[in-house]
Amino acid sequence: MAETPQPYLIFVFFVFTLTVATQTTGSVKCKTSLLRYPFGFSDGYPIRFNCSEITGEAVIGEFAVQEVTNSNIYVEIPPVCKRNIRKIEQLFRENLAPSKLQNIILVQGCKKQNKSSNCLIRNKFVENRLNLSKCNSPVSCLDGATTTTADVMSLGDVVNGSGCKYWFSSISQSQVSVNLGRLKLDWWLKGSCSNTTCSENADCAKVKLDDGGLGHRCTCREGFSGKAFTVPGGCHRLVYKRKGLHKLVVLGTAGILVGVLVIVVLIATYFFRNKQSASSERASIANRLLCELAGNSSVPFYTYKEIEKATDSFSDKNMLGTGAYGTVYAGEFPNSSCVAIKRLKHKDTTSIDQVVNEIKLLSSVSHPNLVRLLGCCFADGEPFLVYEFMPNGTLYQHLQHERGQPPLSWQLRLAIACQTANAIAHLHSSVNPPIYHRDIKSSNILLDHEFNSKISDFGLSRLGMSTDFEASHISTAPQGTPGYLDPQYHQDFQLSDKSDVYSFGVVLVEIISGFKVIDFTRPYSEVNLASLAVDRIGRGRVVDIIDPCLNKEINPKMFASIHNLAELAFRCLSFHRNMRPTMVEITEDLHRIKLMHYGTESGKFKNRSEIDMKRQQSFPRE
Repeated sequence: MAETPQPYLIFVFFVFTLTVATQTTGSVKCKTSLLRYPFGFSDGYPIRFNCSEITGEAVIGEFAVQEVTNSNIYVEIPPVCKRNIRKIEQLFRENLAPSKLQNIILVQGCKKQNKSSNCLIRNKFVENRLNLSKCNSPVSCLDGATTTTADVMSLGDVVNGSGCKYWFSSISQSQVSVNLGRLKLDWWLKGSCSNTTCSENADCAKVKLDDGGLGHRCTCREGFSGKAFTVPGGCHRLVYKRKGLHKLVVLGTAGILVGVLVIVVLIATYFFRNKQSASSERASIANRLLCELAGNSSVPFYTYKEIEKATDSFSDKNMLGTGAYGTVYAGEFPNSSCVAIKRLKHKDTTSIDQVVNEIKLLSSVSHPNLVRLLGCCFADGEPFLVYEFMPNGTLYQHLQHERGQPPLSWQLRLAIACQTANAIAHLHSSVNPPIYHRDIKSSNILLDHEFNSKISDFGLSRLGMSTDFEASHISTAPQGTPGYLDPQYHQDFQLSDKSDVYSFGVVLVEIISGFKVIDFTRPYSEVNLASLAVDRIGRGRVVDIIDPCLNKEINPKMFASIHNLAELAFRCLSFHRNMRPTMVEITEDLHRIKLMHYGTESGKFKNRSEIDMKRQQSFPRE
């Protein structure tokens, strides 16, 4: 037997807290409560409460009175499954009725589902507090239950017009809370406002009744207290017995404000001096590093004005992208050369050290697949780096279809993998001491106008100390990007060339699959792309991770090369670093895969950029 679906409740209220009335509000006690006219417990009062012999609380019918205010009475409505809806008649009286506003009636056994704007979807908090799970019959909402313009609900609309048999509970709302199991009543005296109705220094408010008649309420004005209706006593002005109290309060307040002002000035002075000191320190560090670079680097230096002019004052329209370390802008110098200018977010010593590290490394190596550093700038401790402009963005943008261009063909993907591997192998094997990039990822692989790859972002790179295995493992705290980090690196903090190999293995899986490296929409065990790839490749299910965009061009030879590339990625992703190949070995394997795919027609491979460029040009643009 299918389980009856439970109702879905949501309260579209702009509230700051959600409270349960029985936990936050007490009750009106018969003996201790100081009720003012027109409320009382005897026949002489227009609005009479009864007194429960069991609890000693004020009640209206069977419902306990929790609070009485100048305009409302709040009563407790315990959640009860299949309570006859006619029980609500006890709360419709000559001088009181449920308020039309800020009330929701929860009902059961309705002929048709009530479509209330305030009751749409499930809310576990409300279900648990009102024990909805105990009711076999669905609970729905009947809010604003009146067809008139009255301030109060209509008994006929609630009992007869609703088409519901049972009254489960109620919910009342205030400006700062939603009160479960509570109903708000309006109260009034008969007739409209008149000069004889309210006491002197009292205001009268009219109440529109559901039968078209009028009622009224009297309230003492601000600064007055007492009985608002025309009964002995009336509203009297509040008088402070201690005449010196007001003066004392004013003087005390003034003293506190002066003290706070002094503290604020001292704190502001402290932070201003610290900021000046920090700025001075940054400028000093930057100048020292500037001098160091000037004597050891061939990188040109630009002035801040040149950088500002090139980026059109760092205009948003020139922004190419932003990341954890800074924002990159497109720029153009007077010689009409297009450049990319990175503006670092942070000006601390660590960030400046990373910039200097990148300048030193990029100025010391040269490779066609490493991005060229064209210059730098230090202005008031703020570093800027100038790179060659890469018009086709990053590999990540193309794999995630963020540029509105056709998907990368398998030819281009394989070429990008080969070129990137060549560049990393050059850093590891052709430079002495070797350079470990430490942040290989698809968003750090840039593409020029012919889709040639260039590795960028050397801020985290480190120099290896030797070609000896033991000496080449550098102990350092883990840095890099989640999803690309060497898992063994997390255990022993030993950095080596094999850490870059692992990261490159993740990039190979991205090239094959087009999947995101971290994706929380995938099942828990597959959130990490490396884990997903190792599982599928290890079980011979490479087909599960092939980018659907490649299906149109796939053929047996291409399918075989994808399998070979997947097996290479599988080796790169080995947990133990000694099981991973070196970048030189990876480069050789990629060369064999390329030859297998293209055969001896090397010209065909060389012209792959031209083929794909024509494809890009034929793609319609807005």
